[in-house]
Amino acid sequence: MSCLFNSMSYFLKEDPQVIRNKICDYLQRGEPIISDLDTQQVLQLDGTHNYIQTMRNPSTWGGAIEIQAACNIWSMSVNVIDIRTPKRDIVSFIPVNSVSSRTITLEWSGGHYEPVRSC
Repeated sequence: MSCLFNSMSYFLKEDPQVIRNKICDYLQRGEPIISDLDTQQVLQLDGTHNYIQTMRNPSTWGGAIEIQAACNIWSMSVNVIDIRTPKRDIVSFIPVNSVSSRTITLEWSGGHYEPVRSC
């Protein structure tokens, strides 16, 4: 299972594969990822043949597209801290409708996501 879905599971309290499937279902319906852009066109930019089918595979790594879809599905914001950078740059994802009920934070090492757990 991808570390992204495992990390989201920590916050969403759902099985990682359920999270993955909900995101893939969302993408398959053509729900918006980014305002004013067609979802299918965005997925084609990745260059992966049949993006959604590939993403349904439990060993496929998730990334920015899946984070953005999760924001839209669960009405949440996601801050991703790039721990490779000296300033620990943060990339913030927000739902397309800008309505967020909570914010979660993930760390990204360039090849691995980890949830930032509160003490």
